[in-house]
Amino acid sequence: MITLVIPCYNEAGNIEALVQEAFDLLPETLLGELIVVDDCSTDDSIRRLAALRSRHPRLRLLRHARNAGQSASVRSGVAAARYPLIATLDGDGQNPPGDIPALVAAYDPQGPQLVGGVRAKRRDTWSKRTASKLANGLRRRILRDDCPDTGCGLKVFERDRHLALPFFHGQHRYLPALFRAYGATTAYVPVGDRARRHGASNYTNWKRGLQGIPDLMGVRWLVMRARPVLAEDAS
Repeated sequence: MITLVIPCYNEAGNIEALVQEAFDLLPETLLGELIVVDDCSTDDSIRRLAALRSRHPRLRLLRHARNAGQSASVRSGVAAARYPLIATLDGDGQNPPGDIPALVAAYDPQGPQLVGGVRAKRRDTWSKRTASKLANGLRRRILRDDCPDTGCGLKVFERDRHLALPFFHGQHRYLPALFRAYGATTAYVPVGDRARRHGASNYTNWKRGLQGIPDLMGVRWLVMRARPVLAEDAS
């Protein structure tokens, strides 16, 4: 079974339908719990989510006391998870929850310990797709992480490995590189992508670029100096 973690910031128009969709599509034998981490939203995201808890006892709500960013939201959810296998997707509704079983099926404790989604047909604007393509190419050349789409929010990975990674703002964009640097293997599965129904993205190309360059250099430093986590051979 998995814990599904969804970071949320000002997604009142999307988060309620997304959570309901996840419970509708994912069987109880797979979805152990769903944790939404609200990053101190200023809209009524929490009120909408609280109304769902009477119908879905497996729904858990966490809320940051102050806005801390998407990476912190993911980490808060992972730290609170009750199951050893984590799935994540973005709170804007663009990642289809129905694709999660395919990622779980590709996961294996012996490797890959992280399975990421690859958006085959992105529904973003041309400028955002172009910026993402350039950023992905630059990141792959510098980090050699072999990840075709690190920006896809759909991922499945091991809870303990995630919590053992060095944490920093922007970490969620570099999980494949960090997992590999610390001894895990990765794999990727084609997934769907949908247009945002409500609201606007919390990120702009300019904002991503300003944050991405120092983060990329910092992750390169971490990768070059990482030592894989040792595991005992019980065979």
